[in-house]
Amino acid sequence: MKAVRFEQYGDIDELKVEQVAKPEAGAGQVVVAVKAAGLNPGEAAIRAGLMHDAFPAAFPSGQGTDFAGVVDEVGAGVDEWSVGDEVVGWANRSSHAEFVVVDHDELVAKPENVPWEVAGSISVTGPTAYAALRAVQATEGDTIVVSAAAGGVGVMVSQLAVLGGLTVIGTASERNHDFLRQLGVTPVEYGDGVVDRIREAAPQGVDAFVDCFGQGNVGYALELGVAPQRVDTIIDFAAVEQHGVKAEGSAQATSQAVLSELLELISTNKIMVPIDGIFPLDDVKDAYRDLEDGHARGKYVLGMDVVEYPGEHAGERAGSDDRTEEHDAT
Repeated sequence: MKAVRFEQYGDIDELKVEQVAKPEAGAGQVVVAVKAAGLNPGEAAIRAGLMHDAFPAAFPSGQGTDFAGVVDEVGAGVDEWSVGDEVVGWANRSSHAEFVVVDHDELVAKPENVPWEVAGSISVTGPTAYAALRAVQATEGDTIVVSAAAGGVGVMVSQLAVLGGLTVIGTASERNHDFLRQLGVTPVEYGDGVVDRIREAAPQGVDAFVDCFGQGNVGYALELGVAPQRVDTIIDFAAVEQHGVKAEGSAQATSQAVLSELLELISTNKIMVPIDGIFPLDDVKDAYRDLEDGHARGKYVLGMDVVEYPGEHAGERAGSDDRTEEHDAT
């Protein structure tokens, strides 16, 4: 089978699509034929060696966490899954491949009406958003600021917050303001003067802050008077030690229960997952170039086969002129 691997830390050119042995299901495990697998900024950081202390790579290293696909093989002792089941799951640096093997409890059923590229892109961003909102003790009636609100995690945080009855202020480039308004978010241009613009948008004050971008946003939150225990960053880990803010994300919320809840919200049109681009597995470098450009609106996804968007092959979709030119950070 084909799989994305890298032999050493470095830039995008370290990524290779190689032929490797197809995994086999051990006891309690399931092999899934991957239909779609999302990309996440953390994967790029791991490949670059920026997270070696926390997440060291063993070479050759695979890549990828998000995926959705069809059960291909079940191991001994697995009763809840059968060959042919459509599933969504999370993997340990191995989902950017044609097949992936995971433990039986790292899967949930894919709702029939959720497209493959959407189902295959939420196992990191969804639980991360869920955990971040829980970390800042967000409750109905609060006002919350989300930095990079149109990005992969930010758009999930924003929608979950709106759904929970919060007033949401989202920082984003001006070209994404109309998009955020459609989600019920009050958009604010990021950059110089952002604190004053947030104050103008939220004269009632700000209760909580979720930082999906870094680059000083934790400082902005504190300048706005948000208590450190109600600030969560998914990227600025130095600020955790410096200011006593939180850094809770997917590690605190990845579970079958949370993933099933998020898929139900998507299936019933309570929240949506914008897809900024779909790439064939062989074009993984191009996918990561777009991701690392830092201007994604929603998610980039690797499509292994035909994906339901709308009836196009992944390669045709990625090469078409239909992909949005409007992006945002992270």
